[in-house]
Amino acid sequence: MVCGQEPGANSKQNANDCYVREVKTLPGSHAYAADFVEVMATDPSLKASDRARDRNVLWGLSADLSDEVPAEERSLFISKSTDGGETWTVVARLGPEYFDAGIDEGLRNGLSVAPGGGEFVVTTQKGAFQVIPRSSDAVVKYIAGPRVPHDRPWVSITKKEGDPVRAAAAKMTADGKRLIVAYGYFDMDPKLFSYHRGRGDEWVEDGRLPQIPTDLQIFSMEWDKRERVRPRALYVGTGDQIYRLDLRTMRWSEVKGVEPDSAIHAINTVGGLHIAACWGIYEPVNADLVWKVTDEVFIYHRDQDETGSNIRAYGIEVDPVMPSRQVVTALTGVYITTDGGQNWRRMNGLPYGEYRTAHFNADGTVIISGLPGTFVANPFASACGPRLRTRED
Repeated sequence: MVCGQEPGANSKQNANDCYVREVKTLPGSHAYAADFVEVMATDPSLKASDRARDRNVLWGLSADLSDEVPAEERSLFISKSTDGGETWTVVARLGPEYFDAGIDEGLRNGLSVAPGGGEFVVTTQKGAFQVIPRSSDAVVKYIAGPRVPHDRPWVSITKKEGDPVRAAAAKMTADGKRLIVAYGYFDMDPKLFSYHRGRGDEWVEDGRLPQIPTDLQIFSMEWDKRERVRPRALYVGTGDQIYRLDLRTMRWSEVKGVEPDSAIHAINTVGGLHIAACWGIYEPVNADLVWKVTDEVFIYHRDQDETGSNIRAYGIEVDPVMPSRQVVTALTGVYITTDGGQNWRRMNGLPYGEYRTAHFNADGTVIISGLPGTFVANPFASACGPRLRTRED
């Protein structure tokens, strides 16, 4: 579905053109959800002078886990794009021995990129893995982490004693020398472990970080400043709240302004702390305080027309060049703002469905991905002004 352009038109667009263009270059079967990029990440080591030029270079993690694909061929793919999401090339494949296709894989995996894109860390139900691309098969190494204990949690999990605990998220520092991995899966014991580079470039465990003040699972993590070699704080989003770990004092504090029992699906710290949660979007006030968006334009549910300020938001992306521009991916579509979250509108031209991730390209265009597929769009173009929304939008 395209706004302002016929399918198959030339990919070079005028900056004022309004378009939504579907991408079909991701690897795999192109069966259900195989064209969905669940994580998009850029090179963390870019200097400020290079950031604008190289923001169209990024990596994405996708999963081909459809029932139409034989079990032994199901895969997680790390792919690279150098043209802002128009085309993708596989750099590494993880076979079914590294994940569990039956438990939430393809929706809750993590990806962290080392400087230069020469190495990655991927999190799955079977733990965390160091992935090193090669011309043939990638080298995949297990990163030592916690195991299911003898005394099982009271919540039922489909794991047995000694199995790796699910790795939920991973964050590498901008120099690629330090790593934090979050573990836990409804076992009432969320935990974070820190690692450093060993002599052979393997990840060596430093130990467990102070216990986060909750017993709910971890959904998301982000440094206070992604470009810093030594960040001062780590934000961690869980099934009930968002917490800030001061990396100097190693003390936790709860971010204020978030409603109770809010699952924190995504965190973005470009220009301040932004949060995508269930149910709400939050904008920054200071390092430990946010305010909830109250614009009542969000559709509550995909099968209803009722709108309000609540939204089941999965991702929030902020334009590094113009932080007032933001994109939220949600259960009921994609929403954008041009004034830092004061006013929002639902994006037209996308197939109806659930969207999870987005990424700003250097030219202001946006990659948007979810269960309906992956798209490159120009929603902030002058020609994309508000218009009447139809049920098919």
